[in-house]
Amino acid sequence: MSEHATRGGGHAEPPELEQLRSKVRSGEVDTIVVALTDMQGRLMGKRVQGQAFLDGVIDHGAHFCTYLLGTDMEMNTPDGYKLMNWETGYGDWVMEPVWSSLRYLPWLEKTAFVLSDTVDGETHAEIPISPRSILKRQFEKAQAMGLRPLAGSELEFYVLKDSFEEMHRKGYVGIETVGYYNEDYHLLQAAKLEPLYRQLRNQMVAARIPVEFSKGEAANSQHEINIHYSDVLEQADRTALFKHGAKEIAWQNGYGITFMAKPDHTWTGSSGHIHISLWSPDGETALFPEPGAQPHGMSAVMRQFLGGVMKYARELAVFIAPTVNSYKRYAVASWAPVNVTWGRDNRTTGFRIVGHGNGLHIEERLPGGDMNPYLAFAAVLGAGLRGIEQGIEPPAETKGNGYVATGCDRMPRALYEAIHVLEESRAAREIFGDDVIDHYLNYARVEQETYDAIVHPWDRARYLERG
Repeated sequence: MSEHATRGGGHAEPPELEQLRSKVRSGEVDTIVVALTDMQGRLMGKRVQGQAFLDGVIDHGAHFCTYLLGTDMEMNTPDGYKLMNWETGYGDWVMEPVWSSLRYLPWLEKTAFVLSDTVDGETHAEIPISPRSILKRQFEKAQAMGLRPLAGSELEFYVLKDSFEEMHRKGYVGIETVGYYNEDYHLLQAAKLEPLYRQLRNQMVAARIPVEFSKGEAANSQHEINIHYSDVLEQADRTALFKHGAKEIAWQNGYGITFMAKPDHTWTGSSGHIHISLWSPDGETALFPEPGAQPHGMSAVMRQFLGGVMKYARELAVFIAPTVNSYKRYAVASWAPVNVTWGRDNRTTGFRIVGHGNGLHIEERLPGGDMNPYLAFAAVLGAGLRGIEQGIEPPAETKGNGYVATGCDRMPRALYEAIHVLEESRAAREIFGDDVIDHYLNYARVEQETYDAIVHPWDRARYLERG
């Protein structure tokens, strides 16, 4: 049966729902957060009183205004979206709970959390431009090809001395990190924030987000967490909720936290690496390794998947690096890649081949911490599946310093360049469909045009007196 709410009754309830009923009746849970992920990767939704949730949301879902999937970072309603605009009246769609995503959040009192798919309230069809639906399409395509994609996430972030409110009052100028020297693998410096990091690890695990490691990263107060691999759709769910929950936990402790790709031009960028591999449908047989195959024991399936993600990395950059700021992270010798290259255990390349035996997999190093996990995972999976379908072989391995590689693609230098290559891409439309590409092109153009219209502090510092 579907993992969604079943309308009309007559079917056994999912065990997650049976457990939730019991917790609400006992008073252990009194609030259920019903959430969707917007284009920017943020969680949006409603808090529902426990009994009201049992009485209504289970059968009918929770309504939300269509504009949530056609807005900008400031919640404005830009023109250019076919599915939601003033002419359509900005009606409602429905958040339909995905019961397998049900979690209990230890950092919020008596609170359960459930992610949703977004559907039309009349037809019950999924909304095609919803980030989760975009990834589901690629996941279902993989399944139809007899493939089971598994993925893991690495997320880097900064912990900031000021709270979100304090940074807002300061105009986001003079932001301070808590640490004051590079804490990459540094146990002493990281220990100063260990009470916070410990909460992040343990409370996320309690919420079924299995954080394996945390470690200092290559800057002051920069940290990294690793989320244990799972099916790609579940991993995107975990990643989206981790980013949201980390901000809530940091706020409760009086800190700010940011997954911004490049919070300051003098700081190391924050990455959002994606680890991915393909398996048999039952999850028993790894399809990437082939003993004795060249290079590095990579099977034809692995090579062709890698060939696809490399060939279309530039064309799908909007889905991997979604903001103006994303492209400021791509800097030479910065631990963020600039070239579309691959290498065995080589952190200077865009794609790093790691692991042995069944653990052999691809680490895509192009996304930043600001990625929308559903869109980034969908871009990787969609491009890789196309590589298998078309038998695309990757270019030769880059050995040595990938920053000085020649004869290879380079990631777009700015969002406007990423927009241009997406506009010209036939493959992107064949992977995602016209509805998705048109929608997200409009999103990217709105972002770029908004940035271009603003006078920034840099403009004044450079031109006010001397210009």
